Amino acid sequence: MILSGGGRKSHKIFDDIISVENLLSAWSEFKRGKMNKSDVCDFSFCLENNLFDLHQRLAEKTYLPNKYEFFYVKDPKLRPIHKASVKDRVVFQAVFRVLYHVFDKKFIFDSYSCRFNKGTHIGVKRLAKFTRSASKNNHQTIYALKCDIKKFFYNIDHDILLNLIKKEIKDKDTLDLVSKIINSFHTATNKGLPLGNVTSQLFANIYLNELDQFVKHVLKEKYYIRYCDDFIVLHKDKRHLQNIVIRLNNFLQTKLSLALHPNKISVRKTNQGIDFLGYVILPHHIVLRTKTKQRMIRKLRQKQSLLRVGVITRESFDQTLQSYLGLFKHCKNEWMKEWVWSLFG
Repeated sequence: MILSGGGRKSHKIFDDIISVENLLSAWSEFKRGKMNKSDVCDFSFCLENNLFDLHQRLAEKTYLPNKYEFFYVKDPKLRPIHKASVKDRVVFQAVFRVLYHVFDKKFIFDSYSCRFNKGTHIGVKRLAKFTRSASKNNHQTIYALKCDIKKFFYNIDHDILLNLIKKEIKDKDTLDLVSKIINSFHTATNKGLPLGNVTSQLFANIYLNELDQFVKHVLKEKYYIRYCDDFIVLHKDKRHLQNIVIRLNNFLQTKLSLALHPNKISVRKTNQGIDFLGYVILPHHIVLRTKTKQRMIRKLRQKQSLLRVGVITRESFDQTLQSYLGLFKHCKNEWMKEWVWSLFG
């Protein structure tokens, strides 16, 4: 009997994905914070029929994703968003729930995007720990190489991605379903994943795990950390970091059909501050990035205006304040913290 990479019967993986129980759990996870959306409410109104219909179509192999709805959001710059239907997002969540556990154990410890018990704040704290360790508690000068990948999601190659997934998943039905999801979106021939899909987040980690393994086991870099397509390498030798940029770019181009963003490669002393995930890591403390603070102030003033004219409630405004106060638990910005506290009713 064929086994998956995780030692499970591979035919069972598909059964797990499409089971009504898994679809119901996927729905429960997906709907959190979205029940004020009309399309989510519509799906919920006939939930039992919708889930059983979805299960049947998946079981009969007749399921196909719908076309994406396209629009822009400003966050703070314009970002193109491709929104899947509620039905498809429930399927994506169901796939994620099962495949995440197959692949996550293959990932390195220090990738922090879209993984349980990871995230931005833990990643920032880990980088701060790295800087202390590499610099021997700030007694030695070290440098940080910071890079990101040019148009990462839009340049992911479908064939490369599917081949990486096939290394762990041998079940044809699961692979056919995954292939339908991947091929439901294109930015160019056989390329691209939509931003925001929970499956895209998992697929991105599967794809860039190849880079992680290269950095850790071929380049043998001790201090390496990645969050999605942003990554940092620390080293005491500035020239060493400058030299590995070429090797990193060659690997990305030849193995993953990607490239480093030429305008977003920097090497600087860590005591000048490392800008990472909305924070700046300094030798003795962490602060919010200036643009993050400016965006926070702008949004709070906009919400204050909406509160005054009754567009939002006091409760909603206070919830926003609480969420921002959560950011200050991870950094030192006392005057900002005091200002946010002053806005409570």
